Amino acid sequence: MALIITILKWLVIVVAVVYLAGLAWLFIKQREMLFPIPPVGRTAPAAAGFPEAEEHVLTSADGEKVIVWHVPAQPGRPVVLFFPGNGDFLAGRVARFKGVVADGTGLVALSYRGYAGSSGYPSEQGLLQDAAAAYAFAMARYSAERIVVWGFSLGTGVAVAIAAEHPVGRLILEAPYTSTAEVAGALFPYVPVSLLMRDQFHSDRRIARVTAPLLIMHGTDDPAIPIRFGERLFGLAREPKQFVRFPGGGHDNLDDFGAVETARQFIAAPKG
Repeated sequence: MALIITILKWLVIVVAVVYLAGLAWLFIKQREMLFPIPPVGRTAPAAAGFPEAEEHVLTSADGEKVIVWHVPAQPGRPVVLFFPGNGDFLAGRVARFKGVVADGTGLVALSYRGYAGSSGYPSEQGLLQDAAAAYAFAMARYSAERIVVWGFSLGTGVAVAIAAEHPVGRLILEAPYTSTAEVAGALFPYVPVSLLMRDQFHSDRRIARVTAPLLIMHGTDDPAIPIRFGERLFGLAREPKQFVRFPGGGHDNLDDFGAVETARQFIAAPKG
């Protein structure tokens, strides 16, 4: 009996050590996992097949140099302030950008710090400072009413934060979440994510401060951010708001289901 107790104690100790080692590994590697920066360097818009855009280098509040691509809006047209996902780079989004600007709509697309030529290393605070610089760039050229903030995936947390603190015309969230902590908690149910995660992007705590008309687009088969997170965030948002589900849509392929056209109709619709 004593031998069994000793064995059980050692098993508990081994399991505890392995668990704590796993927690330590997740804590150390969390930003690499949340911000998987593609191995892509700085790319000029023309070299990416998007000569309509101009490249600008902005300075964030903490001194980082971040890149935006700008396509000037035609007179009277809106401008989309686009915040990409965590694995995105601007040159990889050219097909979408071309669809966005095809009707004269302008574009300001941000390359976060650490991504594709922008300096620094990503973090929640850093990305929000980058976004503030991009918003200031847009505001220097357009009225707030013309600015449509569009966030995709991780970028929805950035978009909500900007729209909660600054006047904008409209807000589009594509594959959003309540918080990155809640998404990570679903992936790692036995990990105290809320205690360990540094960058939690709590859109659920910010969305109620957004007063602009809201569109949420989400694929029903999204494997990265399940649609229930988008639905939960939608429930916390103020009117006017609209939720569009794309049956069979995944995470990165909503353009194939009409996301750009859906966004265009939302932008053009009268407010109310």
